[in-house]
Amino acid sequence: MPKLSALAVLLALACLIAGPVSSGEGGQSRYVPGSLATLIDIPPTKPGWVFEGQVVHYDGSASAPIPVAGRITANLDAKSTAVLPGAVYTFEKPVLGGMYSLGGFLPVVSMDITAEVELPRGGMTRRSDSKTGVGDVVLIPAMLAWKSGFWTYSTALFVHAPTGAYKEGRLANPGLNYWSIVPSAGLAYNNDQNGFNSSFNTGVDFNSENSDTDYQTGSSVHVDASIQQILPLGGGFLTVGVEGFWKKQYEGDSGDGATLGNFKGETQGYGPVLGYVLPVNDSSMVVELRWLKETSVQNRPKGDYFWLKFVYQFGG
Repeated sequence: MPKLSALAVLLALACLIAGPVSSGEGGQSRYVPGSLATLIDIPPTKPGWVFEGQVVHYDGSASAPIPVAGRITANLDAKSTAVLPGAVYTFEKPVLGGMYSLGGFLPVVSMDITAEVELPRGGMTRRSDSKTGVGDVVLIPAMLAWKSGFWTYSTALFVHAPTGAYKEGRLANPGLNYWSIVPSAGLAYNNDQNGFNSSFNTGVDFNSENSDTDYQTGSSVHVDASIQQILPLGGGFLTVGVEGFWKKQYEGDSGDGATLGNFKGETQGYGPVLGYVLPVNDSSMVVELRWLKETSVQNRPKGDYFWLKFVYQFGG
């Protein structure tokens, strides 16, 4: 079995898309379930470049009231598809005994939102909005990974800049219009002798205020975890496993725009993961599919996430 802990850097993709993914303004947050859970998500432990692309689609709905871009909505139906290109570079010289990486990612998001919208003078009307555009850029000024035997320990800092398209009153917005800082930590076990591996990652979202709507989305904590088995197949290796996720907002929403109160939210769910690893000389390619279903939610849409992830790591 190959040592795969350096194959990918999807850790850097925590919460890249601006879709209906969790509580807070618009039922959204930076965290996207499925971002950080599997073997492909473990940060690099050898120097060089990692290039990546992925597509994630979300389809969900919510009957309860949700604040969206300064409006109160109900009976919301949401579809969001994001294409996420990015790259990370890992330096040869260790920092604090670990491998140091930095990078960045630029999502392109397409959204279709339909909901009943509260009118200024009372009453509701059905409305649909669609928008395709650049999402919020993610910068990774620091990512560290330490490898010891079958174990990999990691930590990272992500900075989400409000560069995406946003308009107050519009239901479909590729950007969230506020800054976020997301520290994260992970632990992974990859046994290259019997092919068994597992991964655990947790992080916290700290957000600035949306100045257009005077809405402050409260901080939240999230967890992703998985188990996988690697099996030889053809010239590469098949990976089969399951992933689970949980996210809870521990700080209430605030500001003049938070007319529904603290609006704390929570989501959890799980789903299957299927992937393929293909060594190419000294380099490696990985493709992975995930279907993650939300099984329990509070103050957010409930739906399904579909992921396609591709990673190419150049040989060092």
